[in-house]
Amino acid sequence: MAIELVNHVYREGEGVPVVLMNAYPVDHRMWDVCAKALVDFSDLDDVPPFPIWAPDMAGSGASPVPSAEDSGPQLPNGSYPEALDRLADAYVNLIKAAGYSQAIWVGLSMGGYVAMDIQRRHPETVAGLALCDTMAASDGVGGEGRLAMADAAEQTNSVEPVMHFAKPSEGDSTVKKTPEFVETMTRWIEEQNPAGLAWRQRMTYGRPDMSAVPETISAPTLVISGELDPTSNPSVMRPLSARIRGAEFIDIPDCGHFSAVEHPDVVARALLSLVRRVQAA
Repeated sequence: MAIELVNHVYREGEGVPVVLMNAYPVDHRMWDVCAKALVDFSDLDDVPPFPIWAPDMAGSGASPVPSAEDSGPQLPNGSYPEALDRLADAYVNLIKAAGYSQAIWVGLSMGGYVAMDIQRRHPETVAGLALCDTMAASDGVGGEGRLAMADAAEQTNSVEPVMHFAKPSEGDSTVKKTPEFVETMTRWIEEQNPAGLAWRQRMTYGRPDMSAVPETISAPTLVISGELDPTSNPSVMRPLSARIRGAEFIDIPDCGHFSAVEHPDVVARALLSLVRRVQAA
């Protein structure tokens, strides 16, 4: 058996697929508006249609929570040290099953960890890479909160322990403070499986150290950072970008952690530019 991913196809087309990987604690729907903008901008620019996919990450949306067997060994603290590798393999298996040998891998936050691990394990499948509001380093001491969140979601069998993701704070972006954003994010979170929320945190806590990965990237790369992102702002993302040969760095003003949801048009234009770089290469 292997980790199962339920894929969502925004558009069919020719050439390598763009594979959008979602953030925590939501599912592929966070890409809906951005993917539509990517389609619209590519049509306006007369770029021939290319495939755009957004699988639900394991344990989110329609993708089932991986079994203990599929997750691999579990440490005494509850984390899964092999689960991210197995998840990265599942994304690669998804494109290969459809007849593709490469993809443009786009990951936001937790999705960025998957993209980085695909580069580490399967660099031959990377035609292009977009790292949005993410990091290469592990959490360090701060990671213990992930396990506490996982425990809370399991013990209460509820999404309440992650509902703070939908609640704006003082330093958040204009968009994140709007009733529309709060309502949408709340609905997405309410529709998640608490066991899946816990699994993704245990997987992320146990992820391998990927601090050496940026220097290994040779494909066209885009690095995006919201200027108001509390964890992956330009002070974190710009130095990451500088370590990747030829990477394009874009910082988005008045934008927090969910750049593709907060400013989907800006992210879509940047992704189209990446697609064109990949096609030219």
